[in-house]
Amino acid sequence: MNVLPRASRRVVVRARPFDFALDPGRAALVVIDMQRDFIEPGGFGAALGNDVSLLASAVAPTRALLDAWRARRWPVVHTRESHAPDLSDCPPAKRERGSPQLRIGERGPMGRLLVRGEPGCEIVPELAPVAGEIVIDKPGKGAFHATGLHDELQRRGVTQLVFAGVTTEVCVQTTMREANDRGYDGLLVEDATASYFPAFKAATIEMIVAQGGIVGWAAPLAAVQAALQAAPPADTAAVPH
Repeated sequence: MNVLPRASRRVVVRARPFDFALDPGRAALVVIDMQRDFIEPGGFGAALGNDVSLLASAVAPTRALLDAWRARRWPVVHTRESHAPDLSDCPPAKRERGSPQLRIGERGPMGRLLVRGEPGCEIVPELAPVAGEIVIDKPGKGAFHATGLHDELQRRGVTQLVFAGVTTEVCVQTTMREANDRGYDGLLVEDATASYFPAFKAATIEMIVAQGGIVGWAAPLAAVQAALQAAPPADTAAVPH
């Protein structure tokens, strides 16, 4: 059974461009694409020529966020960029982009790249979903495109999204922008996101918080943890699946 706390007293996260008022009854943690195909050697990230070790820095902070959310029984969403085995949801404009060693759907050391059901498509063990958490398989970069994410969040009364995951400038930023267009407030936890290109991560965070938070807010993990310490206890009420 998925649960949400009854408490609605907001707590302050010290964030940029200004403080973020976190509503304990309405905030979901969204963990974007922390998959073996992006984080481990032999996956799609490596096939694109990237140093996948650069993403490892986001794993421990993301686990810390997960632990905090789970302790409070607040909603958690995991996303996986993935495609059907017949690649019917992977247009040529996506599959043929760039010059990877292996393209989406081809077989690598962890199975077919970014194909649902293959080992490489799974979330890394440290961050694996647990019962009751939402798992969204998305065929695009944004988590709202061609998925049921918006409906899942609306059914749970979620109005705020706290983001972790990879990569900062692609799937994380795209999803934050989609969320903004749909009326959600979004907070990016800086330590819990990473890029194959550190300069891209830094630039993306600045884009998010620019112009008074035109896309959303950003804060370090420590600021989020401090705010959570002040959050009301998880007086829970069941919500429908």
